Amino acid sequence: MEILSAALIFFLIMDPLGNIPIVISCLKDIEERRRYKILIRELLISLLLMMAFLLWGQNILDFLHLKQETVGVSGGIILFIIALRMIFPSRHGGSITGLKKGEEPFIVPLAVPMIAGPSILASVILLTNQQPDRVLDWGIALFIAWLASSIILMAAPFLQRVLGDKGTAATERLMGMILIMIAVQMLMDGVKNFFAT
Repeated sequence: MEILSAALIFFLIMDPLGNIPIVISCLKDIEERRRYKILIRELLISLLLMMAFLLWGQNILDFLHLKQETVGVSGGIILFIIALRMIFPSRHGGSITGLKKGEEPFIVPLAVPMIAGPSILASVILLTNQQPDRVLDWGIALFIAWLASSIILMAAPFLQRVLGDKGTAATERLMGMILIMIAVQMLMDGVKNFFAT
């Protein structure tokens, strides 16, 4: 597999377009000048985590006595809870993350599992296990995919201004329904892989 092919696969797994409504929802109660700083911080954290999994992913899972399927199932559960909150927002206010109004998200859910989700982490480990002599190539591919995703996600605050509150709420609910399906698929894949091994 070539570097650009791997980068395209990683980019599609990261699904930055699908993550835009979640980013908008997580940052909507943050003052505008802080949004980009938070997003840059979360993007950098996700990059560090993905690179760590590229280099030591299987070792980390082995050390913690975890299977790759566990990563998928736990990520599916987190996504499922987030999706339910997107479809059925709390009457008491607050965001889909359970944060208080104006409270900044940190690591969860933006860096993990939105950007550095279980699917990309498992894919990185799998590709590295298949061709361990090409770790540098996979690192370059991962960086290219992350950079392209970052550019798209940095446009999220701008889209929030364009959509307005009603447009953001409608998009949030629509993406919540799609996320429910993705979360269920992740759970089913994790369970199926567990029983297969």
